[in-house]
Amino acid sequence: MNTFERELAAAIGRATGEALVPKVTRAMQGGDISKAYTLGDGTRTFFVKTQRADRLGMFEAEADGLAELAVADAVRVPQVICLGAIDGHAYLVLEYLPLLARGDAGKLGRQLAQQHRATATRFGATHDNWIGATPQPNAWLDDWVEFWRVRRLGFQLGLAAQNGYGGALQRDGEALMARLEDFFTSYRPQPSLLHGDLWGGNHGFLDGGMPVIFDPATYYGDREADLAMSELFGGFAPAFHAAYREVWPLDPGYGVRRTLYNLYHVLNHANMFGGGYASQAHRMMTQLLAELR
Repeated sequence: MNTFERELAAAIGRATGEALVPKVTRAMQGGDISKAYTLGDGTRTFFVKTQRADRLGMFEAEADGLAELAVADAVRVPQVICLGAIDGHAYLVLEYLPLLARGDAGKLGRQLAQQHRATATRFGATHDNWIGATPQPNAWLDDWVEFWRVRRLGFQLGLAAQNGYGGALQRDGEALMARLEDFFTSYRPQPSLLHGDLWGGNHGFLDGGMPVIFDPATYYGDREADLAMSELFGGFAPAFHAAYREVWPLDPGYGVRRTLYNLYHVLNHANMFGGGYASQAHRMMTQLLAELR
């Protein structure tokens, strides 16, 4: 056991009130950003994520988001055990939950609707966080359209310009942002508690079917933004969508705004990964502008 693992075990012991002498470690899938593994003593097991020490803020934001979701008491989230930095490495220790790919998708839909009933008086969050490896500004605003224009699309378009994506992407992006109000002529969303990064890889199920969500990018916004992302890359069973709509039906304009909300994530993928995401984002802009003619 190296110095980092000894000090990490000591930190877990202090957080739980029970000393941990690690005997078992196992590498886990941790997404595109963090390294992840389980650490256990044969009786207790913990899920550990690590990054460079200068990225501790990302783990602090994740822990804040998990705590906010836990307070809503809707969809299950992993409990935060401790976090900090040791020997040049940032770490986040979570309750280990052995997850399955399939479970009670209908229950997930109903619980997500319950989570979205947790509201704030404005749009945003107390702290900024990250969407993947990209900073996500969350400073409060009273107006949702302005929030989406400035904190989401405008911010990503600014990053895209810095990354060399100019021309038609910027031109049509500016044209779209100038007309955002036109997508909300008869629809006034309330500030719902969002997961914020609800793609298929950020949910699973416990044995027995209990849904779990994790890796949040939490803020208060239009509930449609969560639902839109759940459809962007797939991974959610039809029963999830049906159950959500049964509990809380969607506005007829959702089908168009879904593209508007997913544009944010596709722009973010262009900024993080390059490839064909910038072209996909421009096609989405073209589609949205065509809706306004």
